[in-house]
Amino acid sequence: MPWDPAQYLRFAGHRLRAAVDLLNRIDADAPEHVYDLGSGAGNVTALLKQRWPKAEVTGVENSGPMLERAAASHPEIDWQRADLATWTPPQPADVIYSNAALHWLGDHSRLFPRLLAQLRPGGTLAVQMPRNFDAPSHTKIAEAVRSGPWRIRLEPLLRPPPVREPAYYLDLLRPEADEDLDIWETAYLHVLQGPAPVKEWTKGTSLVPLLEALEEPERTQFEERYSDLLEEAYPRRPDGSTLFPFRRLFIVARRRI
Repeated sequence: MPWDPAQYLRFAGHRLRAAVDLLNRIDADAPEHVYDLGSGAGNVTALLKQRWPKAEVTGVENSGPMLERAAASHPEIDWQRADLATWTPPQPADVIYSNAALHWLGDHSRLFPRLLAQLRPGGTLAVQMPRNFDAPSHTKIAEAVRSGPWRIRLEPLLRPPPVREPAYYLDLLRPEADEDLDIWETAYLHVLQGPAPVKEWTKGTSLVPLLEALEEPERTQFEERYSDLLEEAYPRRPDGSTLFPFRRLFIVARRRI
């Protein structure tokens, strides 16, 4: 998908909160090989490098525009273009970190145990994924898809909720993780500004494949239809702000020694 770094980074401050919360829960003093899976524009990968300046930090991303933005902004970091679904490190990793990326991949029943197995014994897998797919920001996408002449083209692109409940990941990882396996959820209340901010938020993520599948004028018509559906769910407050609750799932697992 043709990810737009500028659109994604419009809400960089809000998105960064979960990334930092995840990073702060990693107990690793001096890792040698650190990987950021789904590194995007590199702003989070830069935090990993700041945390572990002596480590070899590699950002792994499948989007060319995102990698170009990342490499230009952070030449001190290694960047690798790869499909996250099949990626493997050249040597066992000390830390595999992924913020808001793995929900785009299927078959978590294989993916997560495979990533844990690519760590050295005692290495850390740290993952954050959105789990907001039953919120209007996402359910109204399906409603908009089914309410216009674009339905035939867009409905096959709709996905069932890609992230399971926390206990599912606990059961997946427990056989090879140590007893400190930590899984939790946080619901953030984002205070957004500007016109149609929730639509603009998803325009940098969930709407990307749908908008790419349409041509004008249907692309604009679909976007406007979705925006109209969001107005009641996320009304603008008297001060002009819009409240956007967003739930995220966190996993920090160390491979058993």
